[in-house]
Order: sequence, then C-alpha cells, then structure tokens
Amino acid sequence: MLVSRCRTADDDGMTEPSPTPLVVLVVDDERNIRSTLSVCLEGIGCRVVAVGTGTEALAAVERERFDAVFLDLRLRDENGLDLLPKLLQVRASMAVVVITAHATIDTAVEAIKRGAADYLPKPFTPLQIRHVVGQIVGRFAQARHIADLERALAEQVPQADLETNAAPMRAVLETIARAAPSHAPILLRGESGTGKGVLARALHVQSLRRLGPFVTINCPTLSHELLASELFGHAKGAFTGAVRDQAGRVEAAEGGTLFLDEIGEISTGLQAKLLRFLQDKEFERVGESRTRRADVRVVAATNRDLAKDVAEGRFREDLLFRLNVIEVVVPPLRERREDILRLAHGFLAFFARAAGRATPELSEQAEAALVAYRWPGNVRELRNVMERAIILSPGCVLELQTLPDALARHTRDGLHLGGDHTLEDVERAHIERVLARASTQDEAARILGIDASTLWRKRKKYERG
Repeated sequence: MLVSRCRTADDDGMTEPSPTPLVVLVVDDERNIRSTLSVCLEGIGCRVVAVGTGTEALAAVERERFDAVFLDLRLRDENGLDLLPKLLQVRASMAVVVITAHATIDTAVEAIKRGAADYLPKPFTPLQIRHVVGQIVGRFAQARHIADLERALAEQVPQADLETNAAPMRAVLETIARAAPSHAPILLRGESGTGKGVLARALHVQSLRRLGPFVTINCPTLSHELLASELFGHAKGAFTGAVRDQAGRVEAAEGGTLFLDEIGEISTGLQAKLLRFLQDKEFERVGESRTRRADVRVVAATNRDLAKDVAEGRFREDLLFRLNVIEVVVPPLRERREDILRLAHGFLAFFARAAGRATPELSEQAEAALVAYRWPGNVRELRNVMERAIILSPGCVLELQTLPDALARHTRDGLHLGGDHTLEDVERAHIERVLARASTQDEAARILGIDASTLWRKRKKYERG
C-alpha cells in the first residue's frame, strides 16, 4: 500500500498537482514507540520524521510541511493536549492523530475539540495505522476534489464581491461577521437579486461550521410534498416514485449550514415541521415514524414582508420568532450606488475573460446611466446587463447605446448645465456621480462641500423619489 497525496498550489505554489509521499511527524517520548510507528508508516509509503519532545515537534513543523502528526498524549516536557493547538496554529492543514496508553472518553472528546482528526489507543496494530492513514488520505482527496469543483465553478460564475463603500452594506457585513460564530438561526431579508445567497455562504465560511457542508434549498421551486421530501427525506413507498429510502437536505447538512432561500413561500403544514426541527433538532422522513436528529444551523432568506404574512395568516408567528433570532436587512443596489461601478467593472472583467477578449471600458455616459438607474433587479440585474454588453458589444469601449433602453433613457437626454432641468435634478445627478467615484461617503461629502449628515439626508430623499 503506497500512501501519497497531491500537493497543490495551496501547498507549495505549484500550479500542477503531483503525487508525493505522505509526510508524517511522530511525537512520542518513548524510543520504542517512535521506532515501531516509524517503521510501520514507512512500510506503507510515508516519509517519517520522529521526535521525542514538544519543543522538537514545534521546531519540526516550523521547519517542514507535514501532512499528518501522530501525537502522544503524555510527553515528559508537555501535555499532548496542550501541544495540539500549538501545532495546528503553525500548520492548520495537518491531520493530528492523538495516541495514548491512557485512553478515556473524556480525553478523546477533548482531543477532538482541540482539533484532532482521530484518537488511537495504545497498543495499536499495523492494520489500525493503515486504516487511520487511509482515512487521512481520503480526507485530502475529498478536499482536493472540492477545490477542483470550486475552481471549475469560479470559471463559470463571477466571484462574490463583498467589498463595499456603502455604509448600509458595511453594517450588514459587520453583523454577519459578529453573528457567524454563533449557532443561532439567521433571517436575511431583502429584495430579489440583492445577494442574500452570497451573504448566507459568507456567513457559513466565517462560522465554526465552515468545514461542514453548505446546503441550499430554493423553496419556491418545489411543491409542498416534494419540498417536504427534499428537506427531510422519505421512506421507500412513501409516495409514487419513492423506490428507495432517501435522506433529505437536513441530513446532508449535518454539522454545517442549511440555507432556505425564499422561506416565505413554504406551506403552513411544512412550516410546523420546520418549527419543530428548529426547536428540537428532530424530524421524521416522509412516510416514516422513526424520529431522527441533525445538528444543523438554519439560515433563511426572504423577499417578503413576513410580519404582514403573519398578520394575514400565511406565516406562523412562532416560526418567524425562531427564524429571526438575528435579522439582517440587505439593502437594494439603489441604496448602495457607491458600489455600482466597481461591481459593473468586476462583471465586465469576468465575462470578457470567459469570452477570451480584453475587458472593455465604460464610457462616461454609460457610467452615468448605470449610476442613475434604479436597478429593480439589483445586483443580479447588473450582472445580466454586463453579460449582455460583452456579448453584443465587440468594441473596446461600451457606449451608452450598447446598454438596454431602460438604462440608456436615463441619460439619452442627459443633464447639462444651462439645459431645461430643475436645480434638484442637477444636484441629484451630480451627487450620484460623485458618490460613484468616491471611495467613502465622507470623501464624497468633502468633494461636495457639505457635511456627511447633510449628504445622508439628501440620499434618503432621492431614494424615496
């Protein structure tokens, strides 16, 4: 059995993966254990470095990249449990296997809590070592597969842009960052196309569950029966076409995050089942009486006014209370005009790259139209407009006439000094263009010669207009 893994660009800057032996550090204060374990690991193709103290172990991981560590729980100079997080702090990607002659459930649980990948009581056999190493190699293969999928997806979908110059969006990102480490349900509210799904994934990535799965269900796309089955799974024979037992998305999200997109569209019957799951972490598959449990964090999103739906009897009030432990209101694009041009240029660069052409520039008139438009479809609409422009406009500059009529008409009879425009129209256009090029709202206020609070009031007035 030859044990190897593929090193990628994340490991040592290589652009092409190449198979290399698994590099393992053995940390044990008993010479015989070090020798026996080293021979066993080398026999299955690993390259091994063996040390006897915690100080030597830390020096080794500082000096060399290891894939795995076999760490004795009791060392002469240090407790292995205390050494474990120090090793991972130097090299977080290592799989640490705790080995001990004094195995207890408490120490096993504590080792896993501190980041151990496995726990192996002494005395162990060569077969057990092979099994543990095989699991480590399997984890590397799975991580490599996920990385490959993410790279392929990145080539097809523009990367999420979470940078912002807009105060409302900065407040959203700050809330997401503070809420991420908790396990509380999150409710994302906002218009369609504002990026609620992107924020849900960002929350997952920043959470303690980031190594677990991120599973999405688009609630409006399924009927009540199919959504119940998709969410909780079903038993064989539960309905026509149920030819075998099938786990649902709740079980698939075990240890991770379940994102329920457009939660306001689910039926009242399914709302009751979801409420029970949120309260007790318990559920039954459709057509099955066995109660199951799952450790899942729920993040929900909606473009509906759920409080109004509660008042009109379409949504359960107790479910709303459970969902919006932390509520995040995502601003529409028209309330974050400072971000429009940066997002537009990012989409242009992506679609130009996909089309194998140079990224075109936006003319001044085209930029003005993008900033002035109200974007009812929000970021999703902006993305589609930029994709359309790349397809239909072969030139190196995108002019106003290449944009859809809905945008172009905003500046076709463009504002110019001395024209037949009200002072309010001229002021609004000037403020919006300054906001679009300024890096912050404070900078825009300085350029305009007004204080930030005055600029904020004017923006609010224009957004209502």
